[in-house]
Amino acid sequence: MSVIHSFAPGDFLIFQLESGYGLLRVTATDELNGEHVWHVAAYRDLFLDVEMADVAIANPQSLTVEIPHVALTNRAFESTQVSRIGNATLNDGELSAYETWKQSSDQDISDRSIRLLLGLR
Repeated sequence: MSVIHSFAPGDFLIFQLESGYGLLRVTATDELNGEHVWHVAAYRDLFLDVEMADVAIANPQSLTVEIPHVALTNRAFESTQVSRIGNATLNDGELSAYETWKQSSDQDISDRSIRLLLGLR
C-alpha cells in the first residue's frame, strides 16, 4: 500500500470545520499487517483562521490536548482533509501516550474519523 502523504512525526496538521479550524499533531506512523497506521494527538482548541493556529503552534504548551493519542487507519486519517502548518520536535510527554499504546497488548486502531472521535461534524 502506498501512502500519498509525506507527514512526519512532530507535524502540526490543520483541518477546516464549518466555522473555523482544528489542530492535530502526528506523533508516529507505523506499518502493521501491511497497513499504514497514523498516530495523532488532537487538540481541543479551535481557531477562527490559519494565522491564529500558526501563532498557537509557536507556543504549543498553550494548547489543550483533547486526545493524547489515537491510532488511525489510513482510511480514517484520509477522511479528514489536513494540511501541514508546522513541525516541532516531540517531547517525552507528547510521546508517552503513544509509547503506552506500543507496550499494550490491546493496540486498538480506529477506523473512525478524527472529527467523529472529537465529536465534531
